[in-house]
Amino acid sequence: MRIRIVDAFTDRPFAGNPAGVLILDDVFPDDDWLQNVAMEVNHAETAFAHRLPAGGDADWALRWFTPVAEVAMCGHATLATAHVLHTTGAHEGPVRFATRSGVLTATPAPDGPLTLDFPTAPLTPVEIPAGVAEALGAQPVAAFDTGPNVGDLLVELADEKAVLALSPDTKSLGAYSSRGIIATARAEDASLGYDYVSRCFFPNVGIDEDPVTGSAHTALAPHWSARLGRDDLTGLQASRRSGLVRTGLRGERTLLTGRAVTVIEGELRA
Repeated sequence: MRIRIVDAFTDRPFAGNPAGVLILDDVFPDDDWLQNVAMEVNHAETAFAHRLPAGGDADWALRWFTPVAEVAMCGHATLATAHVLHTTGAHEGPVRFATRSGVLTATPAPDGPLTLDFPTAPLTPVEIPAGVAEALGAQPVAAFDTGPNVGDLLVELADEKAVLALSPDTKSLGAYSSRGIIATARAEDASLGYDYVSRCFFPNVGIDEDPVTGSAHTALAPHWSARLGRDDLTGLQASRRSGLVRTGLRGERTLLTGRAVTVIEGELRA
């Protein structure tokens, strides 16, 4: 079968977040095989999709695996999968994916971007956990639980410089949530094209720092929309690869818009 590496939430190769994408001819193989392929690809996520019978609630079944675990939600690998379906002609128009997080939709725009429709993360203010400042290397000003689908602790820092300067003890960060930590701050200069900045550290699923995390933006969107008084924003995830995610808060749903680029295509023989 064909295997592709797609850079998501970017319009150029070698930026954004890379994902493996495999479009299967039939139902999912056994979980061990899926996990082994994801371990071999060794990117933050590898997505596996197969077509569903016509007339149902979804068009394709979709699952995501990190090199060490299956995850409940992944934005960049969903964007990458939709990109592959549209660029190869396997699907036209909006595509509905049946996932562990319910039915997720990806809608293409005529000029290239794709918009994902994801559930908004329920944010619950929590006390800043003891030790998190030392593990992160910066003092949070607020902390939030992001609910079961995202599974992170969201922490707001004093300013953008503090987010950019982080050099955390990533292993220690795993003690504070099921997946990891989202660190964020307001943009210092919105004229640069983004409203807030973030970085994401997910040691519990084998990812020290994720380049661009769609699922995290389902929590960042309601957080910053409440702070800034606007439903439509742009977030910069300031990893080494970097990427922009346009977010649109729509009540219980969050729209995530970005582009994707296929950088590698080959044949999987295992």
